[in-house]
Amino acid sequence: GFSKQMVEILNKHDVAFSSFDIFSDEEVRQGLKTFSNWPTYPQLYVAGELIGGLDIIKELEASGELDTICPKAQKLEDRLKSLINKAPVMLFMKGSKQMAKCGFSKQIIEIMNNTGVDYETFDILEDEEVRQGLKSFSNWPTYPQLYVKGELVGGLDIVKELKESGELLPVLKGEN
Repeated sequence: GFSKQMVEILNKHDVAFSSFDIFSDEEVRQGLKTFSNWPTYPQLYVAGELIGGLDIIKELEASGELDTICPKAQKLEDRLKSLINKAPVMLFMKGSKQMAKCGFSKQIIEIMNNTGVDYETFDILEDEEVRQGLKSFSNWPTYPQLYVKGELVGGLDIVKELKESGELLPVLKGEN
């Protein structure tokens, strides 16, 4: 019950946290009580320092101090905007430019490499939250997705059309 209350408070305040099940390791369970000089669970640590148990967290919440002590989870939309703008030309794909992990990604990498334009990639297979979130954020259901200066250009079919019409290089350079 106390652990559940702690998790509810942390979630309510958008705190970025992970947890350890003390029932999974009796040595850790007993050792942490000695190490922290705190006899009960749950115990909240921030940057390796013990903040306290549920009673302390409730006091910090009531005083408004909890929000200044605990790191916030970055909102998905902010994270996506940050990733999209990580480089002037950003490609979200399956794999990386060194190792494409699907045929569409391989094709777009070949096209991109032939332009001579610098670009960064993000492997959507490594992050399910980004993989699903970007589809909604960009209103584009498939991958790869190419962004220039934070704006969605499109997927492989659009990139192929731009290449064939001679417009790809100006688009990648942000001239359109």
